[in-house]
Amino acid sequence: MEFSQVLKKRYSCKKYDGRKISQEQLNYILEAGRLAPTAKNSQEQRIYVVESDEALAKIDAATPCRYNAGTVLVVAFDKNGAYNYPRSTRDSGVEDATIVATQMILAAADIGVDSCWINNFNPEELKAALGLPETQEILMLMDLGFAAEDAGPLPNHTSRKDLCETVSYI
Repeated sequence: MEFSQVLKKRYSCKKYDGRKISQEQLNYILEAGRLAPTAKNSQEQRIYVVESDEALAKIDAATPCRYNAGTVLVVAFDKNGAYNYPRSTRDSGVEDATIVATQMILAAADIGVDSCWINNFNPEELKAALGLPETQEILMLMDLGFAAEDAGPLPNHTSRKDLCETVSYI
């Protein structure tokens, strides 16, 4: 799909038909995340693919926002691997994982896979439930699947502020 169309057509799907995406589709999406830029190329992102009934039940216990998606990605990063910026109190973990997640969401849209960025959960509780290493910090969950027949974007999806309201030249 043309990139400009990906940007226009992609929306946060909140109702899936329950089908899992194919391994080929999943690999395409994961590869897009692998290719994402990270600070100093640290590549501290960790992506956990959740598809088993047992693991999906843990996701369902953590959030009401799976929306019947057949596949969920847990996007995390290794706190010990993030780049520490000089002259700053910040590191690159959150922003790098965000870039990775964004590239995966756009890659999914490119191949006709619907997605939703989920942050309505307690990261520490979910990390414990999934048995993730202590050094991992969960950024978000990403629903992946195929929209149910009656799904669609929220009514305000196409409402956008004018560019002059969000951009300033200094």
